[in-house]
Amino acid sequence: MKNLSYSSLMLAALAGLFMIGCKSKEKAPKGEVEVVVPCSGPDYFTTSKFFRANSIGESQDQVTSKKKALTNARNELAQAIQTTVKTVTDNYVNSREMNNKEEVEERFESLNREVVDQTLSGIVTKCEKLMRTEQGTYKTYVAIELSADDLVSKYNERLSKDERLKIDYDYEKFKETFEKEMEKMGK
Repeated sequence: MKNLSYSSLMLAALAGLFMIGCKSKEKAPKGEVEVVVPCSGPDYFTTSKFFRANSIGESQDQVTSKKKALTNARNELAQAIQTTVKTVTDNYVNSREMNNKEEVEERFESLNREVVDQTLSGIVTKCEKLMRTEQGTYKTYVAIELSADDLVSKYNERLSKDERLKIDYDYEKFKETFEKEMEKMGK
């Protein structure tokens, strides 16, 4: 009798574990199918150390599909960088309470465009997948990244060369402000 009770208990426990395992997997709502997109998801999100972007390009030509995907991803990355650096610049200038605030902000904005254009050449491809569709077209999925440290170094290099900004510029304060903003993005 004890063996039967023990066996029943073990069987019930295993069935319970199996049911819990099945319940933890979410099912898609009725009439919907989950789409898994290559080169996307949490591994490809911006972190405190890297700006990241991903995109898809489709074309009848394999090379054109890759160019489309990379162009779209670069544009997305550039926009994210410009938005972040604009916030950093605003916070930095405000924290420094500079007398010529408007002029400094304008010079930072101009510098921002130059540095983003220059820095995008340092992009690394984190993921690339090429697919052929049923319609015979090519689809390229890409994810790219750019080191936040490299970006800050480029800013330091350019800011140090600008005589008017150099007077008011404090690299450590700028870097600290930048790192705080990147931490927010990484969460």
